[in-house]
Amino acid sequence: QDFETIAQYVNSQNVGWTADASSLLYKTTDEVANLCGTFLSDHPDYVKLPDAEDVFDDYSAQFEGFEAPTEFDSRTQWPKCTVIAKIRDQSACGSCWAFGSTETFEDRRCVSTGDDVEFSTEDTASCCSGFLCGMSMGCNGGQPSSALDWMSRAGVVTGGDYPDIGTGDSCRPYSLKPCAHHVPPSSKYPACPTDEYPTPRCQKTCESGYSKSYSDDKQKSTRAYSINSVDKIMADLAQNGPVSAAFTVYSDFPTYKSGVYKHTTGQALGGHAVEIIGYGTESGEDYWLVKNSWVVRLCVCVFSIICVELFHDFLFFAFVERRMG
Repeated sequence: QDFETIAQYVNSQNVGWTADASSLLYKTTDEVANLCGTFLSDHPDYVKLPDAEDVFDDYSAQFEGFEAPTEFDSRTQWPKCTVIAKIRDQSACGSCWAFGSTETFEDRRCVSTGDDVEFSTEDTASCCSGFLCGMSMGCNGGQPSSALDWMSRAGVVTGGDYPDIGTGDSCRPYSLKPCAHHVPPSSKYPACPTDEYPTPRCQKTCESGYSKSYSDDKQKSTRAYSINSVDKIMADLAQNGPVSAAFTVYSDFPTYKSGVYKHTTGQALGGHAVEIIGYGTESGEDYWLVKNSWVVRLCVCVFSIICVELFHDFLFFAFVERRMG
């Protein structure tokens, strides 16, 4: 099926969400599959994080007497953490796993410490690799679970986006130029290359003009953990901040425009990592509010909580600021 046919079918079914393929630049589902770089539970190198209760003895105690609100949006709950609302772009690279994890790190760190700082998706994508990082392979795919675990062991440096290169504001900004995934090409978003960009090199140095060394800039979390209960996810999100998640992308997802998405038609294209920043109810349908890394068209989406099987993992970590020494 082509995307126009998929969109027409979705819109004819009255399924609670609207599809639009009019401005999609993808010609084939294979092009979308190239962006789906997350290992799911059926992958031979898949790594599952330990359950929260097995990581922290007092984990359940923090929620005693706490009732999660019926609707929640991290952007309004923590408005001083502008990193939560910012949409970042993975470009023509299957590094969604590095974005979903790094964004969760920087957002939860801001919630915990009040420090509104972006961290380096490039450091994660290029240096979290091989056996010690779940066999993650940069633009060729990886695991947000392993990346979050890597951040607790090795740490991650600061880093903005492509336009931040050369400003001296962070250690390792993202070096892959944004491109037009879901919008017409422009000076800001030129056409994407035919093939994926190669994975950037793992350079353990900060860009010229930045005030700290690579090792001094590293920040760690304490431990990474997972939760699979919807109620516990909502409570943890409302208390501690956004979370990482991995889900199966079907060929109808790139046509999403508005409403509460649920898989309606089309084949599975691969695994994709995103960040869940809230939840709520729309027209009687419970949803997750999800932040994507595919430029502006698919910046914030809502997914049906009823279709929770779409999501394979919810990945969380507890943050305690600790400088590398």
